[in-house]
Amino acid sequence: MMNRRTILGALAAAFSATAATRKARASTATPPSPPYDFEPRGNIGKLERLASLDLESRQDFLTGFRVWSNGPLGRAAQVRAEHIFKQEGIDPASNLSIEALREVLERDPVIGASMRYWISGQQISWKILQEEFHGKADTYLAELDAADKAGPGSVKLDPDLKVPEYASHEIHIQPGGYVGDPFAGHIYHYGTNHFYMGHNDQDEVHAQLAAAVEPPEDGQVKRILDLACGPGQLTLALKDRFPDAEVWGLDVSAPMVRYAHMRAVELGRELHFVQALGEKTGFPDGFFDLVASYIVFHETPASITRDIVAEVRRITRPGGVFQPFDFPSDEHPPTGFRKFRRWWDHRWNQEVWRNEFASIHFPTEIEKAGFSVREAKKGVLFFGRVHATRNA
Repeated sequence: MMNRRTILGALAAAFSATAATRKARASTATPPSPPYDFEPRGNIGKLERLASLDLESRQDFLTGFRVWSNGPLGRAAQVRAEHIFKQEGIDPASNLSIEALREVLERDPVIGASMRYWISGQQISWKILQEEFHGKADTYLAELDAADKAGPGSVKLDPDLKVPEYASHEIHIQPGGYVGDPFAGHIYHYGTNHFYMGHNDQDEVHAQLAAAVEPPEDGQVKRILDLACGPGQLTLALKDRFPDAEVWGLDVSAPMVRYAHMRAVELGRELHFVQALGEKTGFPDGFFDLVASYIVFHETPASITRDIVAEVRRITRPGGVFQPFDFPSDEHPPTGFRKFRRWWDHRWNQEVWRNEFASIHFPTEIEKAGFSVREAKKGVLFFGRVHATRNA
């Protein structure tokens, strides 16, 4: 009778022989081409799962960490700020300079921890996502290449487009920014799911935005543009809201529109994506019935904001609608703590143009361009309610 040690030894030898055979075969065989649709762990609804349980678990942990740092710790930081203002005899509604606010708030450990944890969570999230997509670069690039040629829908890239300096910053401290990494769309999509703290895995926020869009008074919605579409989440939601319309997504970033198109193909939506500048879209006059955008204008200089709004007016038909969703731009002044947080966002989260956007009155700039502006009937989260109709 063979004892357990003998049996285990025999099994080990068998496994070693099998592994050696496989290794020899692998060395002579042609490596398999990456599949068109790389989904090693499938989808949960609209969201393609990350390629490993370890990666998904780490992102889940960071999301929970953000919920805590933005929630209980963030509220504690605000309480500390209010206490400091009272202690220093400062009216929190007064228009203090950022230098004065930094002097009294930056040295507090609770406020400092709140800000540091917010930024550190993002840094770690970006890092582990970038490692994943760059670590399997050939596979993910092959998937993008195949999707570029696939339908439904289309993607049009402009290899000669010169990306302006204002669009080249690493907004949200995302490595490479929106234009400097071939996987910017992948990284942005999963990284910003972390920003939404678990509430946008199925594009829920973008579905709310699309539901809040008000069509023109005549009800005609044949063509829609999602301006600065990023990974195409609002573009998809607009197509779901207006299924008979021809829906376009435009962005300065080739990686973004490539990823957006790939995702639309995988989800079976006929969408059209184009790489172009928001201030020089290339579309004909009066081409769209409806133009929407989401959190883009606080990421452009005020001069470019005006240029983009003028271009939107040109490509929107008379009676057509422009509905941008962005942060309120006309808080004069915001509370001291909010002003301090906005400065921190600008300085440490690479929101380069955030303060400049806050210095203008966005609805007035839209009105000057040739729109009639009123407050939209619906808002989403804390984004401004601006509804604009192009004048004749």
